[in-house]
Amino acid sequence: MRLRVVEGEYAVCRLAADADAPAVPPRGTGFWSLTEVGEERSLVCLEDLAPQDGDGTVVLRGWRILEVAGPLDLALTGVLASLATPLADAGVPIFPIATHDTDWILVPGAQLGAAVSALRSAGHETVTLR
Repeated sequence: MRLRVVEGEYAVCRLAADADAPAVPPRGTGFWSLTEVGEERSLVCLEDLAPQDGDGTVVLRGWRILEVAGPLDLALTGVLASLATPLADAGVPIFPIATHDTDWILVPGAQLGAAVSALRSAGHETVTLR
């Protein structure tokens, strides 16, 4: 697989149950994903767009994103497993998100180097943009 490191530092947030859903930012404002299931709302966004931590909202900052080059055929199998296994073996936790066209893997920013190294060792091409 070919992956690229997305620019910017991101936050993974669990919004308070009574919090209003945040407004969708303008296009071109980095990766932004809101998932709602039952009483849980999870938000991934650039750190600058993250809500305040507290009052039931939990904000974990300092995440980086690896984007799988797509689009991927939805009939493909094992894509995430082929990426998650070397990362798990390297002790890198992940927060995966899938969209229609591709997969996105968030890793703690402090472990980005270890993640890229593990993926390259497993035969994946990883491009870091400067």
